Amino acid sequence: MACLQKLNILDLRYNKITTLPETLAYLQNLTTLDLGNNQIMMLPQMLTRLQNLTTLDLRNNKITTLPQTLTRLQNLTWLFLGNNQIKILPEALAHLQNLIWLDLNNNQIKILPEAIVRLQNLIALDLGTNPIEKPPPEIMVKSIEAIRNYFRQLNTEGTDYLYEAKLLIIGEGGAGKTTLAKKIKNSNYQLQEEDSTKGIEVIQWRFWMDSGQNFRVNIWDFGGQEIYHSTHQFFLTKRSLYALLADTRKEDTDFYYWLNLVELLSDNSPLLIIKNEKEDRHREISERQLRGEFTNLKETLATNLATNRGLEQVLEKIKHYIKNLPHIGNPLPKTWVRVREALESDACNYIGLDEYLNICQQNGFTQRNDKLQLSSYLHDLGVCLHFQEDPLLNKTVILKPKWGTDAVYKVLDNEKVIRDLGSFTESDLANIWYEDEYATMHDELLRLMINFKLCYEIPRSQGKYIAPQLLSANQPSYSWDETKNLILRYTYEFMPKGIITQFIVAMHELINEQQCVWKSGVVLSKDQTKAEVIEYYGKREIKIRVSGRHKRDLMTIVTHELDKIHISYKRLKYNKLIPCNCNTCKDSQEPHFYFSEILRQFVADRQECIQCQKSYQMVEVLGLIDDVMDRKELLKVEPHIDDDILSNSSDIRRENVVVTINNVIQPSKQENNFMTEPFKQEDNSQPEVHKPSSQISPAERGIALAMALAVLIVFIVLVLNPRAMEGGTLAIVRFLAAAFAGISGYLLTGSLNLEAHVPLSKTNIKATGAFAAFVLVLLLFFYGVPASENSDKSKPISDAKTTITAIASVNQQSDRT
Repeated sequence: MACLQKLNILDLRYNKITTLPETLAYLQNLTTLDLGNNQIMMLPQMLTRLQNLTTLDLRNNKITTLPQTLTRLQNLTWLFLGNNQIKILPEALAHLQNLIWLDLNNNQIKILPEAIVRLQNLIALDLGTNPIEKPPPEIMVKSIEAIRNYFRQLNTEGTDYLYEAKLLIIGEGGAGKTTLAKKIKNSNYQLQEEDSTKGIEVIQWRFWMDSGQNFRVNIWDFGGQEIYHSTHQFFLTKRSLYALLADTRKEDTDFYYWLNLVELLSDNSPLLIIKNEKEDRHREISERQLRGEFTNLKETLATNLATNRGLEQVLEKIKHYIKNLPHIGNPLPKTWVRVREALESDACNYIGLDEYLNICQQNGFTQRNDKLQLSSYLHDLGVCLHFQEDPLLNKTVILKPKWGTDAVYKVLDNEKVIRDLGSFTESDLANIWYEDEYATMHDELLRLMINFKLCYEIPRSQGKYIAPQLLSANQPSYSWDETKNLILRYTYEFMPKGIITQFIVAMHELINEQQCVWKSGVVLSKDQTKAEVIEYYGKREIKIRVSGRHKRDLMTIVTHELDKIHISYKRLKYNKLIPCNCNTCKDSQEPHFYFSEILRQFVADRQECIQCQKSYQMVEVLGLIDDVMDRKELLKVEPHIDDDILSNSSDIRRENVVVTINNVIQPSKQENNFMTEPFKQEDNSQPEVHKPSSQISPAERGIALAMALAVLIVFIVLVLNPRAMEGGTLAIVRFLAAAFAGISGYLLTGSLNLEAHVPLSKTNIKATGAFAAFVLVLLLFFYGVPASENSDKSKPISDAKTTITAIASVNQQSDRT
């Protein structure tokens, strides 16, 4: 190491390093050290002697703890610790006063010390996919300034604690969910014949904890009819307790559907299965198997709600699990608690923004930003609804979310809207929302439905709307050009309901013909190009095919929107399948498909070709990717520390950098440009594919032909005049002729594109061509040009030895090549 003392940058990624040598400390001039993607478990003390380090990258290792001595690296500005196993973040990191970028993504950190956010130069903090409990996750997803405000208000206003949670009761319609909710609040409630819940009912229940704290539970009773399944997802919140109620008499509960849904949408919140054993009919379920697949399933309980058998145990278990939710007892500024109590005691369904700001002012708030931060926090909790980014809805704070959801479900349950297959007008809404409580809020409620992606305005038909989940289930008849289609598929391990309806709402501006949209599919049109997008729910699949002039451009728009929807489901597992473009598949409606992750891995491993499982032809991997998307989208990699992330650090300071908790695509201000701007005018029906050149240069071709011609001339001369060469000279000529032929074969076979027809890579094809040409010419010269009869009898043996030696030499050279 002593000879490397002037080294400034050292990159040791992907080396399976477990420990670092002490001699590394000699590199006192190091400013950048990248140790990412190794197997380091502990940071050695020696590392802290590199006093000039400004950038340290330790991502993708096995680090569990951070030593206090790390703070000796006072010049650190960039510290990357993502994808490790760190559980505790030492407050001592606050001594790194020059730190501007701290990456702690995907660790096991639960508590963020206040001291960390006091770092005045810190502009980016990534705590994505950590189980953060304090501060509340709803605060953590905001900006660093929002976190600093939270701690500031805790210190100046005093602290109160949160003893409140949500219990969400889910299950099939008619299982007894409403009865369970009422029995939880009052065990003496007498069963009645009740209509199935329409939408959502909310009941408040209180009980005393052993510590003397009064605990409040908001029980959400969800309607079980299928029409509500796609809308319930907006209210299946994290940090809640779930109860899946099953009617043992009907035996119609789809446990896998509900367990998958909760796991997907609630960030693995705890869940209880409660069997309502009507008429004491018992039913066994495979609890061990379910618990093996769903780690959030805590227990299976049985009760008869008609006789209260087992109800006491159900109540005790609900209390136990809900008290132990991770956010219970979280500290909150006292002003926040006072404002929340004031809002909940207000009898109004909604208030104006100015009135909300005044309530905050009366309860100790002084800064407008703090007041808006609280409304955002309460919105994320579901206590109230305040859409701050919407120019219409931001003027109103909806105090009773149920009031808003009831209004939405009134539209979806309306007989006329159902009869008209989801079509309604503003005059229809006036008839539906005729009560006084909705009288002045029609515009806001309609915008609420649009924000929830439950409806869209028909393009070029002002005042007419469609709720796609009420559309006909029958696919309409329409013409489709099946020549040279671009096809792509998504497959899902579990497919939540509502993906396609959300997509239809998001892409409605490209629906030119309303007869080409139905409950499970849509045909989009843009600039002489059409895209057909169909959901096959039973197969857990979405299939896309595109025809026309700008196929890849429209495919990019479609996949971009679908990927945005996918990202909104944090735990969604799906595959993107890319079609084959071999001669057999390229014009087929049923081509062979490749998993995009497999293609990504092929590129990472520098594998140029992959085999089609229909034609068994070899096709170029990058060509497959380029056919359907920009390869940069598929081949995205984690930015390296020497990339633009460092060179553009001066620009970062101008932005309000968001602290990342979950990797969510933030909507761009120019997002709708995809649908409003025309494609470029050039005809790209045959997308340009940037493939490695398969042709040899003119100079190489000239050399190959010259060598082949020389071999031919020598052969003709020796055939016509066998006595021209004898003995060792003839052996050398034979070898040189074979070598020239091998080089010619190597160059010429590389230009024939044979890899599309045989299961070999281009390199192997060229090597095979060289070997075949070498052996062929060698044999030709042995048998076509025999040694002179007057030569010494030992010469053939000598010739053979010389030739064998030459062949061995060529083979060694070929291996090196």
